[in-house]
Amino acid sequence: MPAPASASAPPAAAALLHATVPVLASLDLDESAAFYADRLGFAIALRTADYLIAERDGCELHFWLCGERHIAENTSCYLRGDVRALHAEFTRRGLASERPVERAWGMRELYVIDPHGNLLKFGEPCEPSPDPRHDSPLP
Repeated sequence: MPAPASASAPPAAAALLHATVPVLASLDLDESAAFYADRLGFAIALRTADYLIAERDGCELHFWLCGERHIAENTSCYLRGDVRALHAEFTRRGLASERPVERAWGMRELYVIDPHGNLLKFGEPCEPSPDPRHDSPLP
């Protein structure tokens, strides 16, 4: 008689993956370091001739030196966080950006484009819009 499925399943293993880290293109690593530190509050953890690592609140962003602007302009990453508080902080730091928007798919989002064209989407869950065809800007 075969053993029940639960009896034959291997014990749960510890998670082997711990994070996803975007690697974004930078046309000028010094300019990227200044923007992410001064405007977005990241600390620079590593800077070499062709690579940069910025950290904030347990999140990392990596940058590689790239000479082609169209690569950065066609790249984005998604960061989860309190978008209203981030918008307020970024504004205090001198970043001009649109206010967060509640998207029809149930996310409150803030979009920031860095000096080289990388799109950073900051988001957090919210109630989906009653009319999924429209986004709702926050007051």
